[in-house]
Amino acid sequence: MKLSHFNFNLPKELLAEFPAENRDESRLMVIDRKTQTIEHKMFKDVINYFDDGDVLILNNTKVFPARLYGNKEKTGARIEVFLLRELNSEQRLWDVLVDPARKIRIGNKLYFGDDDSLVAEVIDNTTSRGRTLRFLYDGSYEEFRNKLTELGETPIPKYINRDVTPEDAERYQTIYAKEEGAVAAPTAGLHFSKHLLKKLEIKGVNFAEVTLHVGLGTFNPVEVEDLSKHKMDSEELIITQKACDIVNEGKAKKKRICAVGTTSMRAIESSVSSANTLNPYEGWTNKFIFPPHDFSIANCMITNFHTPKSTLLMMISAFCGHDLMKRAYEEAIKEGYKFYSYGDAMLIL
Repeated sequence: MKLSHFNFNLPKELLAEFPAENRDESRLMVIDRKTQTIEHKMFKDVINYFDDGDVLILNNTKVFPARLYGNKEKTGARIEVFLLRELNSEQRLWDVLVDPARKIRIGNKLYFGDDDSLVAEVIDNTTSRGRTLRFLYDGSYEEFRNKLTELGETPIPKYINRDVTPEDAERYQTIYAKEEGAVAAPTAGLHFSKHLLKKLEIKGVNFAEVTLHVGLGTFNPVEVEDLSKHKMDSEELIITQKACDIVNEGKAKKKRICAVGTTSMRAIESSVSSANTLNPYEGWTNKFIFPPHDFSIANCMITNFHTPKSTLLMMISAFCGHDLMKRAYEEAIKEGYKFYSYGDAMLIL
């Protein structure tokens, strides 16, 4: 498969700027791979496709307020700093992206907050926009993290052309988010309400939680026509023994094993045993899934509608089958489904 196979025209108005009013009332397209059929439902109808003993695999990563705005020393120029990952907690070193990058050089200091209560020094260049910052802050580590949370903004995607609202802090986060470390939400999970999860639980559905801290690499454009030459950024991954037990038991009983989102799918496909069961794992993954790919664990998945040429679309093509995926996307555009982070959902059976 080539990059050009994943291009399509996406009307601008289908990129969702706001979430649905209620989490579980976004639209749901249901695709049956066996019958090659497509149905149109509401997300809360997802409950009708799961029974006692089925398993939903949820990514419980939590988005932290990763976008900060500071001012450069002397010039006072406004600089956006996007926190990517903490490199060293004692020294308060962070990998970040800066914008505009051309103005930010090693040795520059950046000041944050109305009272300049947080200062950072640029100590390295990593990529054209990437820098390593050392934060200078007198308080304890806990106070420092609280300060970052206080000054930071919910990192809604750049294509959402509006200011961040207080609502985003809640809605750009799954209701089961626990482990802080993501700079982007695992968006398929945004459709689950507390009420819907409770109803699934009462029905006997089991939940296996994995943690994949979503990085910006998820959105990095693919710039090579030959997909085998694309390199994914590494992301931190934790799969516990408990999660493996839930998944492997469901698998042994031939139940539905549903990956909620591309991040959950990437997580489980990164740690498969020779017997095609899920193994515990703690480390990093740069797994890139594109056609053809044999999936070992999940036999269905929930996902949002993705943008052209994205690695996420490639994974969906591998799971759904390329022709069926193309048909589904053509229908989604015709029917006015909303795309991307705050958009509608798809269940692939």
